[in-house]
Amino acid sequence: MKITLKDGSVKEYGQEMSIFDIARDISEGLARAACAGKVDGEVCDLRTIINKDSTLEILTADTPEGLSTVRHTCSHVLAEAVKIMRPDAKLAIGPSIDEGFYYDFDTEPFTREDLDELEKIMKKIIKKGESLERFTLPRDEAVKFMEDRNEPYKVELIKDLPEDAEISFYSQGEGLTDLCAGPHLMKTKYIKAFKLISSSGAYWRGSEKNPMLTRIYGTAFNKKDDLQAYLDHLEDIKKRDHNRLGRQMELFTTVDVVGQGLPLIMPKGVRIIQRLQRWIEDLEDNEWGYMRTKTPLMAKSDLYKLSDHWDHYKDGMFVLGDEEKDDEVYALRPMTCPFQYFVYKASQKSYRDLPCRYSETSTLFRNEESGEMHGLTRVRQFTISEGHLIVRPDQMVEEFKGCLSLARHCLETLGLYSDVTFHLSKWDPDNREKYLGDEEVWNRTEGHIRQVLNELDIPFVEDVGEAAFYGPKVDINAKNVYGKEDTMVTIQWDEIIAERFDMYYIDEKGDKVRPFIIHRTSMGCYERTLAWLIEKYAGLLPTWLCPVQVRVLPISEKYIDYAGEVAGRIKKHGIYTEVDRRDEKIGYKIRAARTERIPYMLIVGQKEEEERTVSVRSRYKGDEGARRLDDFIKDIVEEIENKQIRKIQTND
Repeated sequence: MKITLKDGSVKEYGQEMSIFDIARDISEGLARAACAGKVDGEVCDLRTIINKDSTLEILTADTPEGLSTVRHTCSHVLAEAVKIMRPDAKLAIGPSIDEGFYYDFDTEPFTREDLDELEKIMKKIIKKGESLERFTLPRDEAVKFMEDRNEPYKVELIKDLPEDAEISFYSQGEGLTDLCAGPHLMKTKYIKAFKLISSSGAYWRGSEKNPMLTRIYGTAFNKKDDLQAYLDHLEDIKKRDHNRLGRQMELFTTVDVVGQGLPLIMPKGVRIIQRLQRWIEDLEDNEWGYMRTKTPLMAKSDLYKLSDHWDHYKDGMFVLGDEEKDDEVYALRPMTCPFQYFVYKASQKSYRDLPCRYSETSTLFRNEESGEMHGLTRVRQFTISEGHLIVRPDQMVEEFKGCLSLARHCLETLGLYSDVTFHLSKWDPDNREKYLGDEEVWNRTEGHIRQVLNELDIPFVEDVGEAAFYGPKVDINAKNVYGKEDTMVTIQWDEIIAERFDMYYIDEKGDKVRPFIIHRTSMGCYERTLAWLIEKYAGLLPTWLCPVQVRVLPISEKYIDYAGEVAGRIKKHGIYTEVDRRDEKIGYKIRAARTERIPYMLIVGQKEEEERTVSVRSRYKGDEGARRLDDFIKDIVEEIENKQIRKIQTND
């Protein structure tokens, strides 16, 4: 048989060979470094036998697939260590993931001290260097094999497989035998560097109806330097995590008796959201031609049935009442669109009245699953810069481009545009019952969006099955510090819903014509954007968004009056300013202001009072020395009005 290698060279063998044996035939060094193989494009275990002409790539830990194999093997070593520490622990699943691996156990939670002890046990297992041996059993024998070991979660997994399936296992000497499809390293000793990161709860199979298990997260690399770089990265994540930083900065908090996914935005957080909201509303209304609406937070189920949200989205809504008992059932709104349709219908429109651009700062409610909620990024009540454009068909492309331009302007102003990816979210023709409209409409509308994105030279990926039930959309996504991707802005193309609401306009001939609709956000959800900003800037927000922009620091009580005078003059320009009146040394006050991430500190004492100046310290230039107050005010007003994003000085 002929084996074509990645570099194009060909090896010929007169008998079947395992991937590992082929690697060893090429070189002993390659065999030692090999983690897995890719045969005809499919990742395979090193133990896989090749018996026909094939293409083969030997995967080392320098490849994503090879590193994944290292991590998967490390998860099995973790499972063996847990069984040594807690013999009664039941094994669930232990896959490799993008950043490392995890393993779920039915046992009591693990402390950090427990994880440290598990690491010591794992190092002993790795040092022993046991070979990992693969074997298979018929389904019935596999079930009995795991029943004899009292592993109910493994039994459940096996029973979900087809009756004629051949089930594979891996054993690590006498230490652990685990249900697994592989691939795995040949020996445990090939794990070079690992770390157990954390422990948390996780529902079995991701459903809150199932038992809560204990999950251990870990990671592994082929080099200690790579592991250390990753651990340093995790430390940076901790510093940026909005869930931690937002509470530390007193921007928001959560309380159990209020409810999960219902954050309390504190005064400083409100200031940031308020400034964002005023900016967006003025931008939309004054520069982009939007008309503002204010609509109810709830409606009868009749409205959602008309829009088809009742059939497609009811499980994600908070329903007030019982359809079987009550004459009228209400629901908190998960979106604003059906309300704004009736604003449009309140008066007859002609072709000259279009486009109608409606916008609303909308508070919405969505019944997220408890396992999905996180800080401000995934909540059950949130506020969004929502809008709907009712347009003539001939206006649709240009208005859609306008929505993309507005979103880009907002993201660029916030300094976030470079962090996003664009997605064309399409329907899934294999799941037709999920969507309204026929295949022709979907293909046409998706084609329009694809052409718009190409004309604007916007790179994008296409996601099947992510469209709204009434039309395709552009999702502008970003990742949080943990790598989870969320949608920040969405712009949706809708040629269907107008008919359900009998929406029309009168054209040049006097005929009734159905309009098209664009559903869009300009900046997106205020809570999610605040979280994104906190993480992007590690709490050091641009001056125009800071809840306190200037703090005046009197050197002693003698200069409090002058400090108050300075603050008063600055406040007249709409700048958030406060005075530190505490009887503390100036060094303490400066450190406190830095900790609270205040961009400007104005120090005042005898010299400043006599010369009617202020001594400026900023996060941008450090100690700027004495300045005339009027000059300082002029510069900070310009910085705020222009929404400047200045470079932070890191060594002050």
